[in-house]
Amino acid sequence: MESFFPELHPNPGWQQDKNTRDTDDLHAISIENIGRHFILELYQCDKAKLNDEAFVRTTITSSAKIAGATLINLVTHSFNPQGVTGLALLAESHISIHTWPEIGYAAIDVFTCGDHTMPEKACKFLSNDFSAKHYSFKKIKREIPEGIQSLHRDP
Repeated sequence: MESFFPELHPNPGWQQDKNTRDTDDLHAISIENIGRHFILELYQCDKAKLNDEAFVRTTITSSAKIAGATLINLVTHSFNPQGVTGLALLAESHISIHTWPEIGYAAIDVFTCGDHTMPEKACKFLSNDFSAKHYSFKKIKREIPEGIQSLHRDP
């Protein structure tokens, strides 16, 4: 898989062949991190897409599916005179999108828990789908609080 964000492992959270990943790296992903949280800012996007509530609903749904996440609920709101906010509640956490069509900007938050999700795929899809000419991408480290490290929870 081609890396969209070069600072990330090409398949974060996915179990790989023992020969391609050492056990300390696997332990760090599955035990120490509670999830993967990305902040994606898109610039110089297609302004019509940013102001189209139906498009935002479709793209947020598609991005959740591409990430391997389970969509529980989706809420969107179109503002007057412009802009759309969308929030996808996922079994694994959430995806939110806030748009400013007047400046071609979208602020996106993708947070997923569980080793089966690939939120960076959602980020790549969203960047492409909004036709962003530039983007800013930040990864936020979410660590498991010490008191729940030994608990098991399925998404």
